[in-house]
Amino acid sequence: MNEETPRQPSRRSVLRTAGATGAGIGVGFGGLAAEPASAAPATAAESVDTEESPATPPRRGATMIGVPFEPRATVRVGIVGLGQRGGSMIDLFLALPGVRVTAVCDPVKEKVTRAVAKVTAAGRPTPAGYAHGEHDFVRMCERADVDFVYVATPWEWHFEMCRTAMEHGKHVGVECPLAMELDQLWELVDVSERTRRHCLQLENCCYGRNEMRVLRMAHAGLFGELLHGAGAYIHDLRGLMFDPEYYETPWRRRWHTRLRGDLYPNHGFGPVANYMDVNRGDRAVRITTFGSPARGLAAYREQHMPPGDPSWKETYIESDMSISLVQTAKGRVIRLEHAVSNPHPYSRHNILGGTKGVFEDYPPRIYLEPEMHDDRWGDFTAYADWDHWLWKEHSNPPGGHGGMDYIMLYRLTQCMRLGLVPDFDVYDGATWTAPVPLSNASIRAKGAPQTIPDFTRGHWRKARPGVDSAKPGA
Repeated sequence: MNEETPRQPSRRSVLRTAGATGAGIGVGFGGLAAEPASAAPATAAESVDTEESPATPPRRGATMIGVPFEPRATVRVGIVGLGQRGGSMIDLFLALPGVRVTAVCDPVKEKVTRAVAKVTAAGRPTPAGYAHGEHDFVRMCERADVDFVYVATPWEWHFEMCRTAMEHGKHVGVECPLAMELDQLWELVDVSERTRRHCLQLENCCYGRNEMRVLRMAHAGLFGELLHGAGAYIHDLRGLMFDPEYYETPWRRRWHTRLRGDLYPNHGFGPVANYMDVNRGDRAVRITTFGSPARGLAAYREQHMPPGDPSWKETYIESDMSISLVQTAKGRVIRLEHAVSNPHPYSRHNILGGTKGVFEDYPPRIYLEPEMHDDRWGDFTAYADWDHWLWKEHSNPPGGHGGMDYIMLYRLTQCMRLGLVPDFDVYDGATWTAPVPLSNASIRAKGAPQTIPDFTRGHWRKARPGVDSAKPGA
């Protein structure tokens, strides 16, 4: 989907973020409830105050925690956004058991035509096509033969599309990030609770093979009491952001003219939050972010873009590197990094440390006592027995990103077909995305801590399953 002028953060969002700044600076210490058995509880002196912020709005519906999908023989999917991501994910939806693509939507008619042809070429019934303007997704969401709406559009559309899908009775899953403003995250929580529809951040990195192995090892206690972790999105996107065919409009580069901070925290934050049972016995309390100067995109433009190119009218403010520290209710620390405008090999860091050892990714390596000593890293491949059952069942999944896309969609649609509780929910998506507006606010406030809302409204204290799920029928 394309939008020439994405809307700016609302005054209400800015005011709420500003209120969170003051709340974050004054957080103190206090006692906490016990943690799940996978890690030792923090002492009162080590715990962090988790009193709800005055900005927390009143609940408008019952919690969606623990709410299962309605079982169904076939999951009928409507896809909104048929660009680089959405167009490629059709192949995976067609490869899933018990899934049918019933509708596709994009304002570019040629993309809809190609998507319809791809579905019919696979021997499936012809899906309905929607290409009458940027808001034709509303008509798609009105269809009775769509159970789940998959959103793969520019970020500025995510909030509106998720809200529309739920208000029309559909469950919805969206690519990262869930929304761009704090008040939008709260509204998606409220709409999900009111409509009883799930709104899911489809974070594929939570289903990476390494991430799921470390998750099971952490929950089994192999790292001891968990103390710290790190996640990142470090990916040189300069060439793609100046490619008008890859990021049309070009919508993604334009966000670098609007916000500073971590624009894409989910890939790094989601897996580490799972390791630490965030929203399932612990919660993210505050974030502090610092950002470097913005230099990379302007330097790339100087070297590669011809005079008169529309990009010369842009002024980039997004930090080339943003570094955030998130503290949890139990005093743990999570480091998040975002860097897409400079030369650097791809990395998500993916680090987890505890009292018995540490795992570090890119490349994967592990150090656990008492097996390892003399400062020598161990072989992570030796821990293959700890692979999640999803990876044991699907050792060579189709699709990109090492198979994690397929594993994620397989598990999601399995939960929908069997009537299971999803592995994550709207509260997780809101938490993983909150660093977008809050890191921007922290940088503008010279690193002042920002309170991360408790989107669960107190339900985070109770341990519950997540991505470390039990095999159905096991």
